[in-house]
Amino acid sequence: MRLDLWAWSVRLYKTRTLAAAACKKSQLLVNGQRCRASRQVRVGDEVRVRQGMLERILEVKGILRRRVSAKEVPTFVLDLTPVEEYARVAELEREAREGAPIPRETGTGRPTKRDRRDLEEITGTAPDPEPTFEDFVRAFVRRKPLR
Repeated sequence: MRLDLWAWSVRLYKTRTLAAAACKKSQLLVNGQRCRASRQVRVGDEVRVRQGMLERILEVKGILRRRVSAKEVPTFVLDLTPVEEYARVAELEREAREGAPIPRETGTGRPTKRDRRDLEEITGTAPDPEPTFEDFVRAFVRRKPLR
């Protein structure tokens, strides 16, 4: 069975075209080697699939004649991906969500002072300290006199 057809059949990709494109981009490796979409997959082959930040390691347990339901996929694929890999990706996604700005409704305009203070309270960031009058004067006073 072709690699792109197998990847689509076991629901790694939504369409066969996406599976073929993944082969072209070297996101699907068979036994550690780059391959074309037409590569024949055999029982026992190790397939590495890069999906976003996650690299899954799968073993081919069976060859398919057609696309199968999600419940039947485990009979044709053995997932050898270490649990630590899933935990690492979950941690990276959590960090990305924490660093993302808090979404606002469209059309509400810029945040008011009250909104800004509420956001600072939620995120735990402290506002910058207000400059003193001396800091203000120092910004405008030249250090060397003009000649």
